[in-house]
Amino acid sequence: MTADGTSAERRKTRRFPVVIPIEVSWRGKDGISVKEEAVARQVNANGGFVKMSNYPDLGSRVTLANFLSAQTAEARVLAAPESRQGVANGIVVELTVPNESFWGVDLQVNKTILELKSLETALKSEDIDVHLMREYRSAVENIRTITETLQHLRKCQSEGSDSGELLSILASDRIRRITDLCTEAVADVDASQVEHEPKVVDELKRAMQLLQQNLKQGRKVETIAGLKRSSED
Repeated sequence: MTADGTSAERRKTRRFPVVIPIEVSWRGKDGISVKEEAVARQVNANGGFVKMSNYPDLGSRVTLANFLSAQTAEARVLAAPESRQGVANGIVVELTVPNESFWGVDLQVNKTILELKSLETALKSEDIDVHLMREYRSAVENIRTITETLQHLRKCQSEGSDSGELLSILASDRIRRITDLCTEAVADVDASQVEHEPKVVDELKRAMQLLQQNLKQGRKVETIAGLKRSSED
């Protein structure tokens, strides 16, 4: 059994891993209002596992406030560390009204990634070109990487911490993908699979030349949009 009680709870839909800062508020036994910062870690439209240090009693009605989506939702505590074996460092809550959008884009993106992976599995059973499958797999991996980076970036923003390192990682990953694309483009040209449209080829040449020049000089690379504007002038 896991720390969020997943093996004990009978859920209608699968939970997805997220990192969403929220605030949980409720009234204690003495009637005094209590507020506690927490982090949602495993969620779906019906509720999920919320990691927190101090928590309400089993069966308590709570209000959840999502710091990222600025939405609030009413919920009920289904499980707490003292009430269910396997639940630790938090509580399991059930939303009074199922609401997938309450958890924001994190849940939506993770669901989409799972659906894309399921589609990949289905495509493998079909007679699909191996090169197309490799490109599809690369696209899914790219989405996953960007999603993880964005989640960490949003966390940094909510905590007011420096996000420079994350942006640098994202830029480095972009360079890696450019390298992979260039390698694949060379193979396509060698295989005579590219229609040489003069305008498209010229734009590619200018972009590659500018990238090479700026990398050598350590300058910021102009945007492709800027390149396209200059090519149209």
